[in-house]
Amino acid sequence: MDQLSTFQAVIEEGSFEAAARRLHVTPSAVSQRIKALEQEVGQVLVRRGKPCTPTSAGSAFVRLAGQVSLLSREALAAARGGLSGDRVRVSVVVNADSLHTWFMPALTRLPSLAFDLHQDDQDHTTDLLRAGTVMAGVTSQHVAVQGCRVSRLGAMRYLAVAAPSLGPVDFATTPVILLNRKDQLQHRFMSSVTRRRLDPPIHYVPAAAAFVEAIRLGLGWALVPEQIASEDIAAGRLAELTPGRHLDVPLYWQCWRIDSPVLTDLTEAVKQAAESALR
Repeated sequence: MDQLSTFQAVIEEGSFEAAARRLHVTPSAVSQRIKALEQEVGQVLVRRGKPCTPTSAGSAFVRLAGQVSLLSREALAAARGGLSGDRVRVSVVVNADSLHTWFMPALTRLPSLAFDLHQDDQDHTTDLLRAGTVMAGVTSQHVAVQGCRVSRLGAMRYLAVAAPSLGPVDFATTPVILLNRKDQLQHRFMSSVTRRRLDPPIHYVPAAAAFVEAIRLGLGWALVPEQIASEDIAAGRLAELTPGRHLDVPLYWQCWRIDSPVLTDLTEAVKQAAESALR
């Protein structure tokens, strides 16, 4: 148990020294535990670097360490009649638009937990689930990651909008705004409307609030969740480019397939938040 929890601390903290501070032991003790675990497994599990990262063999232990830690905390809590001391920390990956709109209220339903939130594109959030970095996540992928269960949440509707000051929008030449290089929503929408693969100028704005502000300022056009776009359209700050045309992105919840009250409560809270916000 000590070896596995030490491995988890090294990967999460990024160094043997930081893991030692977290575990209240010496760096030498951390090194000895990791070496003992690697000798038992017969393979190197930690890539010594800045930061320390799991090797391909070590990746299999990342999820195991997290699951053992969570189940151990819950077992102790059950024996003591409730959680005591530090809150249980839950790691979750969510796409930017969900974080910016409907997801955060779900966390307020769970005051006994502490959250470690990761952000990634909805088409790529399962990468962190697959690596064992997170326990659960919002994703567009309906096929369950190995060792996870999947539930449909609903669909997030996007509207194509631009500032009135931008003038007439030509999808082939007007700049488009993307969150990052993984963001393919705008190109998917352009293809559905024009039946062509276009290559307009691109601005990358990697923060949800700044992304919407860039559209309001006329930097370019983009797809915006209808919860945000509707208010701006009504106020005249944005104009819808293709009334009646939109893009619906189905979203799913995937989490570890273990018998955990914490994950059960988190799943229920996320489903309730999604039910009131998604289509």
